[in-house]
Amino acid sequence: MKAVILAAGQGTRIRSVHGERPKCLIPVGDQTILDCQLDALSMAGVREVAIVVGYKKEQIIDHVRFRRNHVGPNVHFIQNPAFGLTNNIYSLWVAREWLRDDSFVCLNADVIFDAEILVSALQGTASISMIVDPEWRDETMKVIIRDGLVVRMSKKIPRDQFHGTYIGITTFRRPIQEEFFGKMEELVGAGRVNEFFNAAVQELADEGVSVGFTTTDGLVWAEIDDPLDLTFAQQKVFPQLATGLPPAAEAFSQLNIASY
Repeated sequence: MKAVILAAGQGTRIRSVHGERPKCLIPVGDQTILDCQLDALSMAGVREVAIVVGYKKEQIIDHVRFRRNHVGPNVHFIQNPAFGLTNNIYSLWVAREWLRDDSFVCLNADVIFDAEILVSALQGTASISMIVDPEWRDETMKVIIRDGLVVRMSKKIPRDQFHGTYIGITTFRRPIQEEFFGKMEELVGAGRVNEFFNAAVQELADEGVSVGFTTTDGLVWAEIDDPLDLTFAQQKVFPQLATGLPPAAEAFSQLNIASY
């Protein structure tokens, strides 16, 4: 199992309070969101991690390099050269060759979560599986579940129809990989580079591919897009994580920088 963290975005909506830094470097106590994600991946047994970088990529690379003497997963960097013109479907697409021939978990770089959420999710066996929270959250992607499978995912799903809130983490098992990459290839080739990669997952679901899910099981998480999200995370999520965080894995025994 590999992991890819999509961290190329510019984070314009939170810049007024976070400054000219990537969102994954938002501090959580004496760590950052990125540190917490890498710690969670290490706890879940993931040893190979790629971070797709773009906006202020040097800050992310320097942050990881500064902590390279600590134990943790091997970290590779993949550049999205079109980060200012594309959405996360393109970031995941440029990482496809590194991910090929292995199962992987994909994380949006702006999500902070209790590590047990990820440990549970990686134990699933569905070809594609999304982590969802049964509770409603504003401004996030929602899902509709039917017969135990995710059949629709969209930010436009109304409250009276939703069954869960997607938290920004998806697992892909090896057997579905080529089909998923092929679907992304179609969308990117058609110029749909400003979409979420979930558009490819939705098309596969529409074609009959089973998309499963695991839940947050009441554990804390937050997606941080804007100042209100950050305030929520600081008040409701960070304090609950602070007492349970392991010593920062803080990075990482191998650094590789690639551009596709």
